[in-house]
Amino acid sequence: MQDYDVFNGDADGVCALHQLRLIEPRAAELVTGPKREIDLLRRVPSDGVAAVTVLDVSLEKNVAALERLLAADVSVRYFDHHVPGTIPQHPKLQAQIDTRPDVCTSLLVDAYLNGQVRAWAVVGAFGDNLEQAAHQAAAALQLDAAALQALRELGICLNYNGYGATVADLHIAPDTLYRRLQPYANPLDFIAEDSAFAQLREGYADDLARTQALRPEWADAQHRLFMLPAEPWARRASGVWANALAQAEPDLAHAILTQLSTGGYLVSVRAPLHRPVGADALCRQFATGGGRSGAAGINHLPESDYARFVQAFQGF
Repeated sequence: MQDYDVFNGDADGVCALHQLRLIEPRAAELVTGPKREIDLLRRVPSDGVAAVTVLDVSLEKNVAALERLLAADVSVRYFDHHVPGTIPQHPKLQAQIDTRPDVCTSLLVDAYLNGQVRAWAVVGAFGDNLEQAAHQAAAALQLDAAALQALRELGICLNYNGYGATVADLHIAPDTLYRRLQPYANPLDFIAEDSAFAQLREGYADDLARTQALRPEWADAQHRLFMLPAEPWARRASGVWANALAQAEPDLAHAILTQLSTGGYLVSVRAPLHRPVGADALCRQFATGGGRSGAAGINHLPESDYARFVQAFQGF
């Protein structure tokens, strides 16, 4: 019988799993992918499965696969902060879900573990663009300013690595990156000793430098919409650049549309940081949309829906 760990490939998912397995080590098959690949439970078989742990993956988008596993008498433990829809009631399901805008999966796992490896929760929160929550979690660690900034930079770089249409777009595959973290209980040691951090930091800096010349495709007093080309760097940069824009102009809503080589757009939306609600409701108006109240996205927005999206965004 095989255990499975199913996790989002962004900073929050990777850091949540890393915390959990530092304290509760377990040999498990890893199931993950780019940040936008969220229908991950379908890849877990029904037969020969002892238990499944799911982290930072929308329950609503995986409910059919979840119900299949529960029907096969598989134990499932679920940590997440996205809107779950209707949570199945089953004795084999343990669901720890909190959709408040200042909560991420890494902080949920941190609470479950009573803060035993909190520094990694801080990294995950910074990666999920929860600046205030990350600082609050870090207060008990009594870190100096340089160490705290290092954790912030690591979170941003881990999160940046998750963005892309496929694993081929990413600098490091999420399962490989998680295994690189495994030896390190202290993220500052990972930063100092593993070359992966320098690789991600350099890639992040190169990609973000390309965004500096971009100007809004459409804007008004409350909104900014940007368009990125169908290039790997743009698919990687879209989410973290959206976070950076949100931090720089916290009273504005931002949308980043990245052109897809197959047609249509990949969309990242950030609600104003001073009013972090509604991003998920906006994106869920479209077939492949989802996320959380402060940050959400659409995996494929057809070109024919562009005008409808702009209209909906304007009313958001």
